[in-house]
Amino acid sequence: MLFANLWRRRSCSSLPLLLGTVVVLWFCSSHHVEATGSKVEYLPGFRHEGPLPFELETGYIGVGESKDVQLFYYFVKSESNPNIDPIVLWISGGPGCSSFVGMTEELGPLLFDVSKNNRNLPTLSLNPYSWTKVASFIFLELPVGTGFSYAKSSKNYTDVEISYHGAEFIRKWFEDHFQFQSNSFYVGGDSYSGITVPMVAQAISYGIDARFKPHVNLKGYIIGNGNTFALDIRDYTYRTARGLGRISEEEYTKMEDCIKIKFSDPNCRKEMTVLSLFYWPNVIGEENDAKRFCGFNVHAFDRGLIFLAGQIASLWINNDIVQEALHVRKGCGEKWVKCRTRLPYELTVNDSRPYHANLSTKGYRSLIYSGSADVYISSLYTEFWTKSLNYSIIDDWRPWIVNHRVVGYTRTFSNNMTYAKILGSDHIAPTITPAECFKMFKRWISYEPL
Repeated sequence: MLFANLWRRRSCSSLPLLLGTVVVLWFCSSHHVEATGSKVEYLPGFRHEGPLPFELETGYIGVGESKDVQLFYYFVKSESNPNIDPIVLWISGGPGCSSFVGMTEELGPLLFDVSKNNRNLPTLSLNPYSWTKVASFIFLELPVGTGFSYAKSSKNYTDVEISYHGAEFIRKWFEDHFQFQSNSFYVGGDSYSGITVPMVAQAISYGIDARFKPHVNLKGYIIGNGNTFALDIRDYTYRTARGLGRISEEEYTKMEDCIKIKFSDPNCRKEMTVLSLFYWPNVIGEENDAKRFCGFNVHAFDRGLIFLAGQIASLWINNDIVQEALHVRKGCGEKWVKCRTRLPYELTVNDSRPYHANLSTKGYRSLIYSGSADVYISSLYTEFWTKSLNYSIIDDWRPWIVNHRVVGYTRTFSNNMTYAKILGSDHIAPTITPAECFKMFKRWISYEPL
């Protein structure tokens, strides 16, 4: 989800990778690969005594030609009333970052504890601010190659094809889970998924228009700190860094001059590299809230520890006992990594605003949120593109409050789009400001004003 990866084209054309794919395909060919979901009875390292206090299911669903693409998912039922509560399909960014991270580092029911050493299996605790308290979540590993999702061939896919993989996945998932077909349904994601989410939502809406079965009760979508279009967003990055006092006026002036010449001067590129060292702040959220965590987010105000999240998760999820508990197919795909940099994936869409406009004509709701301290995908950038859709504002800029405290600002547009800025938060906002983000989601998903 790093800024440098937002525009990078991915490919898997190298010979070692191709040979690895051949080996994987041969090994997987002996496995039964029909769509299936299995209940997870226990999780190694989970500190809660007894059975899981929430319902978790994992599985693969085959999509595309001859079900060539096998998409892995984690389904967590709502802890409130799953029979009627909304269902959210969550897709993490990257592209190529595992949605398992969303389930254990951001907004899901689990948090990793900070490991005391790298020898023992990491432990997990409950997240008191899990969004699954009010909605069911399907954490989907998309695009193919992400997490435990894999393909039985070495074909490359465009992001348009990937969006239809997501739409086909959810229709097949509802075929297997027919009891949820009437529940309100949303698509959500963050970072690079600002491109992916509206594309998947539109692919689903096209299926609805074509009367594909089963019917998907799509109501809208959610995007956090989302990449949207290929504007040179470095201008917003430096404006935010200057506004937060992380760079001086002189440094900001240098960057403005460099932006004008598109960083063609080597000195500009050097200056940008030096300034990038200051981009990750030590954001301090509501410390009293943070202290309520037994898990990873107890250190949410320490950016150095947050960087360890991928290492901790990798140590846990690549354990054979853990993969058996999660029903991961042996020998299928590659070793799990938080964000995979080589994918069979071609970036062909660099502006998702037409998708927002199209979805708006059909009346779908949307929640667009952004952390005020995010310098990778600045809230100023998000405010710019939401206004660039040219919808009138029906509820203009005002504070929103949690526990008698102003935690952000919001506005609502006539196309059912709500924008929320979260003060003191950062790129993956639910990790930095969990209590505020939970309240934001709970109010919006319940059709309440922020």
